[in-house]
Amino acid sequence: MSLFLEDYHRGDAIALGTHLFTAESIKAFAAFYDPQPFHLDEAAAKSSVFGSLSASGWHTAAVWMKLMVAYELKLTTEILARGETPGRLGPSPGFRQMRFLKPVHAGDIIAYTTSVRATEPWPGRPKWGLLLSDNAGVNQRGETVFIFIGRVLVERRTPLAQK
Repeated sequence: MSLFLEDYHRGDAIALGTHLFTAESIKAFAAFYDPQPFHLDEAAAKSSVFGSLSASGWHTAAVWMKLMVAYELKLTTEILARGETPGRLGPSPGFRQMRFLKPVHAGDIIAYTTSVRATEPWPGRPKWGLLLSDNAGVNQRGETVFIFIGRVLVERRTPLAQK
């Protein structure tokens, strides 16, 4: 996403990578950020609604962010290596419709993607626009486990004319 807003087109898709959720990583994340029994203890998880140890939804989301940041760094490095200037990312005004559709269990491998939903002007900021993206995680069985609509400000190559 180190491109300028004008470089994004609806439907452009990126495979961000995959992540294996291990029992150890599920417990470690949960111990710090979401210490619930079904994230920390196999026996407690077995008797829970999830049926076995499951990752926190926030763990699932944090891995998406980790892979997105890695993609950004790689893309920025490539752009700079060509002697070009990358576009800048601004803050996110928040995501929409985050859903944890299926549990992520120990041993699951989640493939993460992002695709351009739309771009929009950002009122009052002619040098910036809003990039909306559809984001997902899909397990090794082809089941979508996680989705959300991302929103981030992205620098425009050509500022919008002020009225």
